[in-house]
Amino acid sequence: MRTNRWAFPTFGQKWMNMNYTAYKRLLDEILNEPNPGAPYDDAMYFNYTKLNRSRMNRWDKQLVLDDLLVSGLKQIAAPQHWIIITEPWCGDAAHIVPFLIQMAEQNQLITYDLQLRDREPFLIEHYLTRGTRSIPKLIVRNEAGNDIFDWGPRPQGAQELMDRMKADNADFETIKIALQNWYNQDKGASLCKELMVYF
Repeated sequence: MRTNRWAFPTFGQKWMNMNYTAYKRLLDEILNEPNPGAPYDDAMYFNYTKLNRSRMNRWDKQLVLDDLLVSGLKQIAAPQHWIIITEPWCGDAAHIVPFLIQMAEQNQLITYDLQLRDREPFLIEHYLTRGTRSIPKLIVRNEAGNDIFDWGPRPQGAQELMDRMKADNADFETIKIALQNWYNQDKGASLCKELMVYF
């Protein structure tokens, strides 16, 4: 039987399928827990989560969706369900998930839930990127539960930047800072443009 890679002794089944409010509450509970379970007992993961909570809060206040994308989303005439696979420690997710949520909220026919990569049902295993469990991942399904498309883990420009830096043997911290700067400068424009083709 498949077991969870990480231990979450203080976080139960309620975190399996979340809305955005519940997901943010999960981050807050991790950060407020005196003795969080793995991987958040590692200072590196804990600090990533702390940074990501701040980034999400900033994007929630400042992000602006492309007008053409909003128009396309509002024209969706059949129910869709969006599954967003993420983790609190994931830096890319902190810059992308707030945009995906605002997109989903443009049309009442769109429902969504957020799932953790490292907890059941381990859906990420069916949506690998280059053989890896990279997140975030967006899976869009129709009313029958069939996939319409999936997207992720990051916009092409960010992926190309990461690939170049890895080819140059840049260390993880350097890559992380470069990606953070890329997202701050891009302001979600690339994400909106890439998803616009589906709507």
